[in-house]
Amino acid sequence: MPAVFDPGDTKEREEAKMRRRTRFNHPSAVATTLLLVIVILPAFHAAENISHSFTSFNDSVKSSFAFLGNATIYQGALQLTPDSRNGDNLLINKSGRILLLDSIKLWDWQKSNNTKRVASFNTAFTINVFHDYGKVPAEGLTFLIAPNVDEPPPGSYGPFLGLTNASLDGNNSNHFVAIEFDTAKQPYDRDDNHVGLDINGVDSNITASLTPLGIEIAPVNPTNHIVWIDYDGVHRHVWVYMAVEGSEKPVAAVLNASIDISDYVLQSSHLGFSASTGNNFELNCVIAWNLTVEKLPDDGGGLSLGAIIGVAVGVGCVLVVMTLTTRILVVFCRRKRAAGNERDMLRKKLNGLPGTPREFEYKELKVSTGNFDERRKLGQGAFGEVYKGVLPGSSMEVAVKRFSRDKTKGQDDFLAELTIINCLRHRNLVPLLGYLDQHLYGGEGLVWWRRYNIVAGVASALHYIHHEYNQMVVHRDLKPSNIMLDATFDARLGDFGLARALDTDKTSFTELGVVGTRGYIANECCITQKFTRESDVYAFGTVVLEVVCGRRPLYDVSGFHLLVDWVWKLHREGRLLEAVDPRLGGEYPAEDAERMLLLGLACSQPHPGARPKAQAIVQIVSRSAPPPGVPKFKPAFVWPPPQGPLLKGNHDDDNGTSGTTLASSTATSSNGVFSSAGGWALSLDVETGDSEKISRR
Repeated sequence: MPAVFDPGDTKEREEAKMRRRTRFNHPSAVATTLLLVIVILPAFHAAENISHSFTSFNDSVKSSFAFLGNATIYQGALQLTPDSRNGDNLLINKSGRILLLDSIKLWDWQKSNNTKRVASFNTAFTINVFHDYGKVPAEGLTFLIAPNVDEPPPGSYGPFLGLTNASLDGNNSNHFVAIEFDTAKQPYDRDDNHVGLDINGVDSNITASLTPLGIEIAPVNPTNHIVWIDYDGVHRHVWVYMAVEGSEKPVAAVLNASIDISDYVLQSSHLGFSASTGNNFELNCVIAWNLTVEKLPDDGGGLSLGAIIGVAVGVGCVLVVMTLTTRILVVFCRRKRAAGNERDMLRKKLNGLPGTPREFEYKELKVSTGNFDERRKLGQGAFGEVYKGVLPGSSMEVAVKRFSRDKTKGQDDFLAELTIINCLRHRNLVPLLGYLDQHLYGGEGLVWWRRYNIVAGVASALHYIHHEYNQMVVHRDLKPSNIMLDATFDARLGDFGLARALDTDKTSFTELGVVGTRGYIANECCITQKFTRESDVYAFGTVVLEVVCGRRPLYDVSGFHLLVDWVWKLHREGRLLEAVDPRLGGEYPAEDAERMLLLGLACSQPHPGARPKAQAIVQIVSRSAPPPGVPKFKPAFVWPPPQGPLLKGNHDDDNGTSGTTLASSTATSSNGVFSSAGGWALSLDVETGDSEKISRR
């Protein structure tokens, strides 16, 4: 759901509206506009997409495609190489392409700053790669971005996958990018069952074997597979997912890589598929295909939304000048005198935001939310309330955030949140409908696989804001009520009211007084008043335990006041799985449940340096790394943090991951934690977050 921000209260807005009626465009009327920030990954509005959807293929859709080489339509599918009904001699050494006849603009120059704007796109297609029983399949098929709809070059059969040939392979003038699904091993291939990223040649720039994932492109029994390819044009990154038809979209990509397609493909290119057979053959067919591409401007100017709005406002001003010259001169003079006004400064700062968010009149948002009806209230953020609304004249649902003056420090808080959510682009950061805590604690709760996918989605979002975005973002308020769920229960991390973006040379954000939500604030924040990636990881660990256990972090159970302490006790006693939410009725994989609980404990380590980083978390959740090692006794919290022997093992760094182990010989009490290590031992009130120095040890 898009988010709309109201930087003031209702009374002030009504007064501003009345002033506007008597004074045309008075500077105070700036307060009557609100911001619509649409945060969608990839970052494009539904009305500005180029979309194609084919649930099957027949003669009625032939006019949309160019059929090249040995490709055709047969039995409701795109047959990229001849169908197996032909004799074997007619199936070997063939190649074909099927491309959309209409080219699509994939990148453009922005004249305003002389930079490239690259289109984002999403595609999903169903393939069937079939081979006769007892025969070896070959060679493979690709999803292709091609420069034209020309025939495949001569000799493009065999290992060349209908893309190129021996003399052209690797030539920069080829101008193609492809995702290959290869079933025949060549000297440059890792195996005969892999996916790869091909740029101007078939020697893939990056490959990933599908065998460890239990996926076989051309199995003995005919099997349909779904492939999802997501390309982020903002951050120039591609993700490829694959699963048997009927399965959910996997949490982890089978291949992901950084690539700026504008460096290789033509501005306007053709999208589709290619395939080939060699001395061995297979049936290469596409059964269904959906494609959505961000639509770039047609005028070559790469105008941003802000520039377009600016032009429209300029034209409007000219018309007003022609009819209301005297009034405009008066307003102009008043604006000149009010140049230093706080509202004008806010407007200037807003205009400087990337992408220039769309502005709405207050009355539009008042109508959309039913005058901020309490029944439409979605939740309470750090700095105001959030309401569900429907924009007048459309069916677009939005979230309207009304800032409370008594809870903010003015423009800085408002602009900080707006800047962050306006810039961040990630599939697990888009705010949509429904909150995790409502589903987790309401009714029968969530089934296991949905809980696991939610944790995976939040982990991916955390990794993005910590490591992939060009500034490090510290969220500072990660909790279930800030995790929103869409119709398929995919998680979206939202509410960046407390978040701060840090320059690359900084690792923490300091603020007088501890902000956030009790139960999710790391111990060290209460002392240092600094928020770091490690403190975000602590909050993530609390969320993981909540999701698995179905209990809130401040929870009285078996004499413990903290959920994490109770789970640690069960871990120490070898009864860790008893912490799993009983509402699941035992219907969950024990190995996955243990993995999640150990991850939650590892992220909840009292010592910041012992917590895994987001990269390691993603690898653990995707099962590409083993569960972290966790000590049987919860280590004491000591500040300053201990160095050397207390930290045993090699916890995650930016280049890899391994189990996280923290040695412990400490004891805990209900009132505090004590350590024999050097440093201050602290008594921490878990209800208030207050700490007290006990002794110098």
